[in-house]
Amino acid sequence: MTPETVLMVGQDAMVIAVKLTAPILLSSLVVGLIIAMFQAATQINEMTLTFVPKLFTIGLVLTIVGPSMLQALVDYFQTAVRDIPSLIG
Repeated sequence: MTPETVLMVGQDAMVIAVKLTAPILLSSLVVGLIIAMFQAATQINEMTLTFVPKLFTIGLVLTIVGPSMLQALVDYFQTAVRDIPSLIG
């Protein structure tokens, strides 16, 4: 296994990790920003106020995008397992 192969496998793993986490992180970031602006405007500084909307948003995003995320993960692992003999030898 050459260093280039190791870097390629690592890069592919990082790309799939970003693709899988981006929808969840971006949606919770947007909701957190909206709630922070609301808190700043109303001067309500309750830390638990952001928890429930973020939790609801993450659940909604996982419901909508979850099947495609799971399919991307399954495709990645199938490709990785299929490529093991060529990566080793």
